[in-house]
Amino acid sequence: MDTIIVMDIALLALLLITAVAVVLQRDLLVAVILLSIYSLLMAAMYLVLGAPDVAITEAAIGAGISTVLFLAALLLTGREEKRRPFTVVPFMVIVLTGVALIYATLGMPDFGDPAAPANHLTAPYYLQMTSEEMGIPNVVTSILASYRGFDTLGETFVVFTAAISILLLLGGNISMARKNSIDDDVSTALGSVDS
Repeated sequence: MDTIIVMDIALLALLLITAVAVVLQRDLLVAVILLSIYSLLMAAMYLVLGAPDVAITEAAIGAGISTVLFLAALLLTGREEKRRPFTVVPFMVIVLTGVALIYATLGMPDFGDPAAPANHLTAPYYLQMTSEEMGIPNVVTSILASYRGFDTLGETFVVFTAAISILLLLGGNISMARKNSIDDDVSTALGSVDS
């Protein structure tokens, strides 16, 4: 068997095991650590698939920043997940969505197929016209910065909005904790003055 195929199968197996472990885990700290491991495994998968820029992004955001944000949220909420009864409707929605996604992938061309539309329509255009239209010698940079400029701007806006939302959520809880701490200090000081 080819080494790359063995590596792909091993990474997919580890990803599946990690995903199941995250879902079954009731200790949220362990779940956060497992999600960080999952992100690192995804970064390795992207690297094996030949997308080092996506791998670096996944490692930095998925395993790095997301883990820090999850840990900060755990400090404010608690470590144990509350048990809820099993409900059929959300489970069926998940199963149907999974089946629809798998069905949709059956119509996709094989990975690396030279006859795929992306390989004989768009890729040659980008390779031939990038330096002419954009004046940028690096094809990947010109695609991300110019051809996909609105998409990249949208991704940046989503990350910015998420960061602001998290700061607002954390800031509100931190200010409440400070207010409660100040109230406790004032009560303690007033109690010692009375006695």
